Amino acid sequence: MRGFSLLSHAKINLALEVISRRRDGFHSIRTVFERVSLFDTLTFSPAPAGEVRVSCDDRRVPCDERNLVLKAARLLQEGEGADRGARIHIQKRIPVAAGLAGGSSNAATALLGFNRLWGLGLSREKLIAYADRLGSDVAFFLHDAPFAVGTGRGERIRPVASRLRLWHVLVTPRAPVLTKDVYAALGLRPGDGNSRRVSSMKNVVHGLVRRDADRVRQGLSNDLEPAILQVRPALLKLKKRMVALARDGVCFSGSGPTVFAVTRTKADAERIAVLFRRQYGQVFVAATF
Repeated sequence: MRGFSLLSHAKINLALEVISRRRDGFHSIRTVFERVSLFDTLTFSPAPAGEVRVSCDDRRVPCDERNLVLKAARLLQEGEGADRGARIHIQKRIPVAAGLAGGSSNAATALLGFNRLWGLGLSREKLIAYADRLGSDVAFFLHDAPFAVGTGRGERIRPVASRLRLWHVLVTPRAPVLTKDVYAALGLRPGDGNSRRVSSMKNVVHGLVRRDADRVRQGLSNDLEPAILQVRPALLKLKKRMVALARDGVCFSGSGPTVFAVTRTKADAERIAVLFRRQYGQVFVAATF
């Protein structure tokens, strides 16, 4: 088979509720995912049997056994008895450790790519079972849905039927925030519920279903925000500036540090992006995809 390329899209969280810390150390959450037009590109090429190599144009991305693309290959090789090889090159545009699930999206795209390259013929349900072993939000990217509700660790996905298209400006400071550090800052012990919950995804879901962008903007929320600001206090200045420019509809995505706004038009997003690009190198205009 000849080589081919697949796009690997980012996500943002329009709402994120942290329910409790589980006995296994993970946290139970409810969240609303949105797939956006910001993407990486993964190129798959055949290689000698058993040989799987990953390369990337971003030096911050490890290309060894820590890489989720390589982990996806190992799972399929072991689980399906696949002995064929592959070379995968990742062209990065999604910032690293940014709350945009770039690594998880790459992992999901890798499962799709290996399934095609190696002719495995696996169903989406089988790929989702592998996705659950790779990360909490990997499965979202296998559902081919612009919006979805995630529960459990984020791996249980229920697509939301919506034809709404949202425009965003995303700003990611060059100060990566690790998800484990943010959840640790919540201070929940195994079995504890989260008494500081502020997020509610009901308005967001209703807004999506009714194609009411104003209701989505008003419903944006993230229970991780206090923990994000505890880990990176300087991010408060960024969020306040975004609120001043966008007026409403501003939130952190996932565990941060990316701050995004839901703007009323593409022109509004581009106008705000120009202002932020004077100070920040990672500023993106993106839409629902």
